[in-house]
Amino acid sequence: MKILVVGYKGMLGHDVMECCRLNGIDVIGMDLPEIDITDEAALSARIPSVDWIANCAAFTRVDDAETERDAAFAINCEGARNLAVVARHRDMRLLQVSTDYVFDGRAGRAYQETDRVNALSIYGASKLAGEKAIRAEGGHYVIVRTQSLFGKHGHNFVKAIVRKTRESDTPLRVVEDQISAPTYTRHLAEAMVRLMKMNQEGLLHVTASDSCSWYEFARQIVAEIKPGHEIIPISAAELKLPATRPMFSILNNQRYQSITGHVLPSWRHGLEAYFQEEDYFTK
Repeated sequence: MKILVVGYKGMLGHDVMECCRLNGIDVIGMDLPEIDITDEAALSARIPSVDWIANCAAFTRVDDAETERDAAFAINCEGARNLAVVARHRDMRLLQVSTDYVFDGRAGRAYQETDRVNALSIYGASKLAGEKAIRAEGGHYVIVRTQSLFGKHGHNFVKAIVRKTRESDTPLRVVEDQISAPTYTRHLAEAMVRLMKMNQEGLLHVTASDSCSWYEFARQIVAEIKPGHEIIPISAAELKLPATRPMFSILNNQRYQSITGHVLPSWRHGLEAYFQEEDYFTK
């Protein structure tokens, strides 16, 4: 099997590349400037013949998307569509990474793949449009919805908390009324490779197997890095961020688990693995 990882320089792309290598899979990484998924005319000529295209390229700056709508849709929707067209025309398969932000978070329970979508932000709407565009092309694809990613290669919530606690003793203010399932990118990458090896198709939710608030997540991070650092719980409304987030956006993983027989570790185990990878305790 041969896999092309588009957006391999990003946090998730790095880990998908590494996971492929560890599994003995022939893998190629492409990213800007050598490939631009928004350039429909040039895309097909630049993509080599592979079995799978794993699209890890995305516009993920949630708040910036509110004022950069065209850029968000160009990458998250049109870029995804362009890859789907290439995959269909050349008999390849596409793995697309999507998000819990396609939901409004008002269900009060974990979301299944068949639940009604209702994005609250431009970012969520652009990712949802990408899902629809891929389906409309009618090729072979698997869409993986995930959430709250953290990993070694890129900006994320864990790195931000660690940096702030090390730079200052000022109390942290962290949202306590948004519930998610922080997912370690190494664990997600392993799941993605598993799905590609199975030639799985369709829509799947793939996240850490447990959930927490951002406040609880921050407390666990601080407990490991700088015990005793004060954290003040606040509401999401107090932050007054440009983009509206879903308040309770847990994704139900039962379909993934039944298909693969695999359960992703909890966010706590993901955090432990992340700290070991980053080797924070020797710094």
